[in-house]
Amino acid sequence: MKQLTRILTLIKKDLLLEIRLQYSFYGILLYVVSTIFVLYLAMGQPEINIWNGLFWMIQLFICVNSVAKSFLQENHGRLLYFYAVTGPKVFILSKLIFNSALMIVMSLICLLIFQVLLGNPLQNPVKFIFICCFGGMSLSLVFTFLAAIAARAQQNAALMAILGFPLIIPQLLLLMRLSNIAFGDVLQAGLPSIILLLTGFDAMIILLALILFPFLWKD
Repeated sequence: MKQLTRILTLIKKDLLLEIRLQYSFYGILLYVVSTIFVLYLAMGQPEINIWNGLFWMIQLFICVNSVAKSFLQENHGRLLYFYAVTGPKVFILSKLIFNSALMIVMSLICLLIFQVLLGNPLQNPVKFIFICCFGGMSLSLVFTFLAAIAARAQQNAALMAILGFPLIIPQLLLLMRLSNIAFGDVLQAGLPSIILLLTGFDAMIILLALILFPFLWKD
């Protein structure tokens, strides 16, 4: 119970910090709107496969800009304070939960802008909304974990990109394939395996974060 209270307190702290630094949120929102608007001017309303691919690629860039900064903006003194008042597992869990919620919100905003500017080819919008939230959460878990590693490597953001490339590409391909069920009524073979694979991947990231982050924090 005490750990849950600490997790909620850290989540509240991150939420208040995000509200106070509104330029960060609006900067990402401006990036999303301008990028999708440029795509609209260049392509109009693209085909279904292109629409799907562009959506998930923009999701990737949103995640890098909005979620991955969570550890990189924490200075050394603040981390020492959190080390004194909370445990490393509590700290990393609060980051994972907050960043997942933030990425879900950004994903839904991105989906809305996509539908307004690039058309709405979805035949099953409810399924795609669920997949959008699930995919946004999955991407945020990966980049939160990588940001924790990069923060302990002297704020080396390039390390996060290098480590993330072999993890994110297969995940994006699986999400693109999974989201195809929202564009038609025909069920594709192997979809339960894809869902289980992505769920297992998320569970592995959370487990690795809980195991490895305490050792990273001590260093």
